This record gives sequence, C-alpha cells and structure tokens, in this order.
Amino acid sequence: MALTAPPEAQALLLDLQRIDTELQRIAHRTRTLPEQQRLDELTALTPQVRENLAARDNELEDARIELARVESDVEVVEKRIARDEGLLQSSSSAKDIAGLDHEVASLRARLSDLEEIELAVMEKVEQLEAAVADARSTLASHESAVTMATAARDEALGALARDRDNQSADRADVASRIPAELLALYEKQRERYGVGASHLRFRVSSASGVELTGNDLAAVRAAAPDAVILCPDSNAILVRTAESGL
Repeated sequence: MALTAPPEAQALLLDLQRIDTELQRIAHRTRTLPEQQRLDELTALTPQVRENLAARDNELEDARIELARVESDVEVVEKRIARDEGLLQSSSSAKDIAGLDHEVASLRARLSDLEEIELAVMEKVEQLEAAVADARSTLASHESAVTMATAARDEALGALARDRDNQSADRADVASRIPAELLALYEKQRERYGVGASHLRFRVSSASGVELTGNDLAAVRAAAPDAVILCPDSNAILVRTAESGL
C-alpha cells in the first residue's frame, strides 16, 4: 500500500530538511574551523621555536664555559708574573735574574694573547646573550599567539555548539509533528541519498535542480495531494506546495 500523509505533514519535511542541512553545515564548519587550522599551524611551530631557544642557550653556556677557562688561564699567568717579579726583586744572581726576565717576557706575551682571546670571547658571550633574549621574546610571543588562537578556537566551537543545540531542539520539535512512517521514509532516503526531502518549485526539484517534464511531470500532477512521492532524480520525498507550478 502506497504511503500517504497530509500535505501539511509533508510540508514539515521541508523544515526538517532545512534544519538537517544546517546541521550538516555546522558539522562541516566544526571539522574545517579556520580557528582550529590557525591553532594547528601555531602548535606545529612550537617545537621549532623552543628548539631555537634551547640551541641559543647551549651556545651561550658553551661560550661562558670558554670564557671561564680563558679567565682562569689569565689568572694563572698573572699570578706567575707576580711571583717572578717578586723573585726578581729579591734575587741577586745575575743568571737567575736573566732567566726570570726571559720568563716574565714570555708570560707577558702569553698574557697579551690570552687577553685578546678573553675580549673576543666576552664579545661572543654578549652577542649570544642578546640572541638568547631574542629567542625568549620570540617564544613568549609565540606562546601568547597560541593562547589567543586557543581562545578564538574555543569561542568559535562554543558558538557552533550552541547553534547545533538550538537546531537539534528545533529538529526534535518538527520531527515530533511528522507521522512516524513518513519520518522513517525521510530518514531512510536522507541516509541513503544525502537528501530526504525536495521542494518542487516551479516544476524544479530543489534536491536535484532538474525540472520535471514529460511522464514524470504527468505522474506528479496525477498523484493525490496526500500521496507521498519520490523525486525521480534525487530519490528524496518530493514535497508539493502552492509554488510547485502544477
């Protein structure tokens, strides 16, 4: 026995289809949220930003160790110079004095070299300290951007969730007013073909965008007002209204 339903009940299917289409849009937007994509991009960069800071920190630590070593060498040479100069003051041996003079001269040359190295390493440390400061600032800015992007994502998801809840509530209300057999057919066709109801407006099926002609149009015209018929192109329930142009 062919399914029948009052025209006003069939018209409710258009409201249901509109809501389902909106729910699909919400679901698609949730999956492709630009705010989520932006957050994903920033999150993907986080390891690189942190690794850059870690690398600069390691370079600075190595430079500081190098500086400490050079400073220690300078201190050792300075102490040896002071010791030898003290011995020069107290020595009366011409041979010892000559030897000490030679050693002091060598030590002073070594000290001059070390002081040049020390200065170069100090400049290197200063440059690396500035690089570390820049890297820390970059990380702080990046983390701030991640925080802002997360908030924007959460706000967008919240709005979509509220919209989805409102649409779902409207759907439940509309569905409750549709006869069970008609609703079941709608759900079946929607699950199978993607669209459950199609509005016939000016002989054009909204689901397929195709104008009914020939035998298809004649069959629709001949159908009783309460007959439930399917769109020949989309297989959705074809809902006829005053705008159908029949």
